[in-house]
Amino acid sequence: MTAALDLQGVACTFVSKDQPGQRYTAVQDVNLTVAAGEFVSVVGPTGCGKSTLLNVAAGLLNPSVGAVQVFGQPLAGINRRAGYMFQAESLMPWRTAQANVAAGLQFHGVPQAQAMQQANDWLHRVGLGGFGDRYPHQMSGGMRKRVSLAQTLVLDPDIILMDEPFSALDIQTRQLMENELLDLWQAKKKAVLFITHDLDEAIALSDRVVVMSAGPGSHPMGDFTIDMDRPRDVAEIKTTARFLALHTAIWAVLREEVLKGYAQQLKVA
Repeated sequence: MTAALDLQGVACTFVSKDQPGQRYTAVQDVNLTVAAGEFVSVVGPTGCGKSTLLNVAAGLLNPSVGAVQVFGQPLAGINRRAGYMFQAESLMPWRTAQANVAAGLQFHGVPQAQAMQQANDWLHRVGLGGFGDRYPHQMSGGMRKRVSLAQTLVLDPDIILMDEPFSALDIQTRQLMENELLDLWQAKKKAVLFITHDLDEAIALSDRVVVMSAGPGSHPMGDFTIDMDRPRDVAEIKTTARFLALHTAIWAVLREEVLKGYAQQLKVA
């Protein structure tokens, strides 16, 4: 079966901001595939290039070396088959929740009435059916994340790219959003590439967890199959023996890289 997303021998090199004339390699030797309908999370220490890989997959950044294929075709420019949910707040403050969700459809030429109806349908799907007329400043952080999720999914992308989308939420709201995401994913089984610092979150959500080494020159150094039944409740599954065994195995690989990354940050500081 053709992979939804296939990064082959990818490396990204940049000019250093701190040392003019010097170059550094953020990621290198990255081979990473996400099958159609597969949920893959990438974990690693701070500064290991996780977001860089997501930007490469989105077509926002061209790799210095290597190639990216989307459903068997070389990626050139923006990945039109992907939706991107950013870590940072992405809602337009002058638009209501409904208008924010409809914006992408309108940019793609969908008539306003149809776009607003689809937006309203998606707000109902994420539990915000009665909040379409609210502006971002009138909503809680969790509600804004639900709007952002609807904003991403309303375009029905074949690939969903998510950059630590729930990291700023409190633990209770975060678990609600994680379960919401799993329910929506289970319904359509899109390919998902999910970036997170939270190993618990990665295991609870994913079919596979990929561990990145500490930077610079980060590369995948572990690829773990999460062989737990679905559907899942992210709170309940964390108490199971299999979850704890997987966490122990992955942390054994990740721990040393986190310590390396932390030591590098102290050295820079």
